[in-house]
This record gives sequence, structure tokens and C-alpha cells, in this order.
Amino acid sequence: MADHSLLIEFGDLIDHRIHARVMQLDRALAAHPFTGFVEAVPAYASLLLRFDPLITDHAIAEQAARRLIEDVGATDAGTGLREVRVCYDDEFAPDLEAIAKACSLTTEQVIEAHLSGQYDVFMYGFAPGYAYLAGVPELIRMPRKSAAVRGVSAGSVLIAGQQCLVSTITMPTGWWILGRSPTAILTGDPDKPFLFDVGDRVVFRRITRTEFDAEASQ
Repeated sequence: MADHSLLIEFGDLIDHRIHARVMQLDRALAAHPFTGFVEAVPAYASLLLRFDPLITDHAIAEQAARRLIEDVGATDAGTGLREVRVCYDDEFAPDLEAIAKACSLTTEQVIEAHLSGQYDVFMYGFAPGYAYLAGVPELIRMPRKSAAVRGVSAGSVLIAGQQCLVSTITMPTGWWILGRSPTAILTGDPDKPFLFDVGDRVVFRRITRTEFDAEASQ
């Protein structure tokens, strides 16, 4: 990838085992950086390894990465647990009924299914703080809409296929909107600008409109 990076691919699926290998290498590079290493950017099934071309080259970077991939002892790392509160009231969930109809469920069953999912942060992308979570239960997986909807509010809880995310800015989306969260994803901390780290586990907790308004006003 250009003169300053390598793209290391472990597969082509959204799969927890594949992503575990991505994170193994990401953590190993952080613990054992080679001379000239700049950063690693993990995604669903690949990792972009950036290096300083004035210090090292592709061959040395590849050799270092292959050595770390083979080092199964370099996988230790804790997983953070983050809670995201979400209100599923009609005003915040314009697609809830459509999801229920498409999946032959009641709206309450859709909510229960969403809350039951086991979500992990697989990558960041598209917009600031957009943490892509994998783990939407098969019961409520929906393909992307045929056309994007404009002006979707920040904090909207969105799903498409296996993926879920909480939007951070008002913008168009072709994903399905099933709730809204007052939980701040953009922290304002320059050292840790986003609530999540890639690899974190995320749980959603249902709140009332009163609780939403109280938290959103803080």
C-alpha cells in the first residue's frame, strides 16, 4: 500500500476468529514495535501497517509482521466493557416497525433481540467516532436500505446486516434506525477521543425517555 505501508489480510468475512487474529497482531506490534514502525490500523479482517520509509522498507516490515503473527504468546490483552444506553421510543426509532414487519416479530421482540446481542468493536471508519460493532443477532439482521436517508440525528442506534453503530454526527445513512442513545461517544479528550477501543465489548441498556432527556441535558 504505497511506499509507507503494508495491508495484511486474514480473511474476507465479518468473523470473530478472523478479527481475533487481526487484534493479536495489532497488540503484538504495540508491545514489540520494529524500528520505523508508525502505527497499525485494524479493520474487520485486515490490518494496515504504516512505517517510516526513510527508516525502513516493506521487506523489513513484512518480516517483523510475519514473526509476530507466528508468536502466539503475544496475544495477551484485556477487553474493555462499555455500556451504551438507548431509548427505543417511537420518536427515536422510525424504522422499528419496519424491522419488526420484515422479521415477522413484534417491536418488543426486536428490542429484546437487539439488547441480547453480543457486540464487539471491530473497527473505526467513515466518520469521527463511528465504531463498527459486530454482533447483531441473526433474528433482526437487515440488508442496507436501497437509498440513504438524510439528516439522521447524532446518537442514532443503527443496524445493517451483522453490524451496529451509534452515530456521532448528523448525516445520511442507509442503515436502519431503531433507537437513540444519549451516551457520549466523542469524549473531548485529545488523548482518548472516543469512548471505545477496537476490541472492546459493548452492551446496550434500555432507558426511558425521561432518563434519556436527563442524560442528554447534562
